[in-house]
Amino acid sequence: MSPNYRWIALIIGCALFMEQMDGTILATALPTMAHEFGVPAPSMSIALTSYLLALAIFIPTSGRLADRFGSRTMFEAAIVLFLVGSMLSGQARSISFIVIARIVQGLGGAMMIPIGRLVLLRSVDRRDMISAMSWLITPAIVGPVVGPPLGGFIVTYFGWRWIFYVNVPVGLIGLVLVRLFIAEVREEAPPADIPGFLLSGVSLGCLLFGFELGSWRGEGQLALTLIGVGLAAGLAYVSYARRRVDPVLDLSLMAVRSFRLSVIAGSLTRITQGAQPLLLPLMFQFGFGLPPVTSGIITVAGALGSLVTKSIAPGVLRRFGFRRCLIFNGVAASVGYAVCGFFRPSWPVPLIFGILFVCGTFMSFQFTALNTIAYAEISKSRISAATSFYATFQQLTLSFGVCLGSASLQFAMLISGSPIPLLWHFTAAFLIVTAISLLANYWNMKFADDAGMELSGYVPRTDRKT
Repeated sequence: MSPNYRWIALIIGCALFMEQMDGTILATALPTMAHEFGVPAPSMSIALTSYLLALAIFIPTSGRLADRFGSRTMFEAAIVLFLVGSMLSGQARSISFIVIARIVQGLGGAMMIPIGRLVLLRSVDRRDMISAMSWLITPAIVGPVVGPPLGGFIVTYFGWRWIFYVNVPVGLIGLVLVRLFIAEVREEAPPADIPGFLLSGVSLGCLLFGFELGSWRGEGQLALTLIGVGLAAGLAYVSYARRRVDPVLDLSLMAVRSFRLSVIAGSLTRITQGAQPLLLPLMFQFGFGLPPVTSGIITVAGALGSLVTKSIAPGVLRRFGFRRCLIFNGVAASVGYAVCGFFRPSWPVPLIFGILFVCGTFMSFQFTALNTIAYAEISKSRISAATSFYATFQQLTLSFGVCLGSASLQFAMLISGSPIPLLWHFTAAFLIVTAISLLANYWNMKFADDAGMELSGYVPRTDRKT
């Protein structure tokens, strides 16, 4: 094991810091941007989903690019692309321009997420994986901590365009650290899978934009058409992938039990996590009438709660094991966000802050456990394919969460005939997305009691007696 794995984790985490900070800053600015672009606030969810769409489409190719051209080279290229997309986003004058700029950002992010995780997985022994993941998560969590208050401050006093320009110094520092501390690693890459890339890209793109347009008034027919095309392309890809030895998205990975369960349970849970950055800022600014800076200060609570996870995750997993933690913590994380839907202006701010703090702790712990257990049974030779596959579904379901949150909000507004979202509209939206994430527990319960023993050090009671 490299003695510098903590440094590697922190450097990779800096890239995630930039992404996470960008997402939380943008969520705080959406109402202001909607007003400038002359569109309803919920429709600005496309600024979030367009970025996540690019991630979902291009992540599958990231592992092959890293193997062929080198992990450090592609990681540096990813940061540069992300910075270019940030600068373009700051120049946007219309919603269509911001969508294009965010897609460019997504091209960079599509490589940063899985390639960074791939570098870490190749640098860390399995027994240190939980610790390494916790170190990786730390700077990634600081991004959401800094994002909401910084975004509110920037939007209030400087204008929303500067929320994208703050990525530039962070990205430049990241480029220097990558060059100094991360080694160039190349592996034998399988040949390019152009048909698989096109089929999977069409499927993911049409499905995501179809779900997004489904939340827009008057776009129902186009939305259904896109969803139909996406499903057809998806079925065609499944048929194609079964006949190819090395498809761009290796569906045979789903035969690995821990990986399959983590993908399914994590996907359902991330729907809530995807909707939350959209719903909370809109609730505080439209439902409570708070300015962006105050909204940002309150929403920072969830990110602060996530910081607790780094110190407690290894010990808790060692004591109780992955299965029990995923079951009980999964329920707590989902129910916590359901409570957020009942926030009202009469609630004391410290109480709201405290609930969001606890929610952040539970949800961060859940993803730390899920992201770790996914690779418990994956061989070294398949880690590259597994990271690309996992990251694709991770971003896909985060995108779906944004779409579902927006659609639920729009539907409630349509029923009441209100041109702006009301408090009970947010209640309905939160309950819908958290009800879906609760379904993840069905798959959490399917984990074996000794799942991930090598990673956590947990010993089941039956084994202790013997």
